[in-house]
Amino acid sequence: MPIQLFSPLTIKSITFKNRIAISPMCQYSSADGFANNWHLVHLGSRATGGAGLIVQEATAVSPEARISPDDLGIWKDEHIQKLKEINEFIISQNSIPGIQIAHAGRKASVSSSWKGSKKLDPTQGGWETVSPSDIGYHDDEKTTALDKNGIQKTISDFKKATKRSVEAGYQVLEIHAAHGYLLHQFLSPLSNRRTDEYGGSFENRIRFTLEIVEAVQSEWPKNLPLFVRISASDWADGGWNIDESIQLSKILKEKGVDLIDVSSGGLVSHQQIPLGPNYQVPFAERIKNEAKILTGAVGLITEAAQAEAILNTNQADLVLFARESLRSPYLALDFAKELNVDLTWPKQYERAKI
Repeated sequence: MPIQLFSPLTIKSITFKNRIAISPMCQYSSADGFANNWHLVHLGSRATGGAGLIVQEATAVSPEARISPDDLGIWKDEHIQKLKEINEFIISQNSIPGIQIAHAGRKASVSSSWKGSKKLDPTQGGWETVSPSDIGYHDDEKTTALDKNGIQKTISDFKKATKRSVEAGYQVLEIHAAHGYLLHQFLSPLSNRRTDEYGGSFENRIRFTLEIVEAVQSEWPKNLPLFVRISASDWADGGWNIDESIQLSKILKEKGVDLIDVSSGGLVSHQQIPLGPNYQVPFAERIKNEAKILTGAVGLITEAAQAEAILNTNQADLVLFARESLRSPYLALDFAKELNVDLTWPKQYERAKI
């Protein structure tokens, strides 16, 4: 049987040279949303390392959409120049540059992970957070429910961010609707207690996400892949669940979304996640087979044979690597050796191939 992990995948006009993708991972290394040489080296080295797709970390569509003051952003035109430079390098390494655009909602305004992930008030460089309802992530936290003007502004912010993403040269765009951030907050009844057309029923709770998809599509080229990352389960009683995720994925496919990047959790602090290898893969498998849409699998996938088995058993179409790619930036080259695949190396490194 051919090695699936190193088989090409074509979505619309883009062909990924293999099924290895680098997940978006926050680096908390920006000032005022600007990318810098850390991002060039971080993302560029993983392109040099052979991955077919490099997805840039959650990139804020507005200043208040950031998780921390150190997050990347794409809310102003001045952000484009450095991002374009990074993308040009990724493309030069025969990899595909992608971006994940995001709004953190009530989980915004916290310090970076190595600074304690503490909620920041305005005197500490923080800001007022927004959410579908005035329910904080923690009981002692305050957040402001988005009014209709705020909803429309956020939709407009995603649209403008998409336009800048095109100008910066991204070839894949992913909408972040997972991990307890703003879109996920609207999806889940645990965080969405609204009584208007954006709350209550399943159809109302998904409305905000669908409106953002539509706004993004008005700027994103029709020939380029559009992904949506979702949390397939809140891992909490009464929360968003896999059956709703399948239903949403069917609708997203009808709307023209190409792939569902299937993660889970992140909405509530009392979640109970049964961590273990492949723990999220069954979600990707169900969505792929029941919604009839391409899926990406992610979560404690660390070995070549493990990733190959996911593809061979039709559980997903793409495998995304996060922490393992931090431990091994050249993991595609390493996996190729393990699976006896003759991979093209960067010519500067060919002397180490033997």
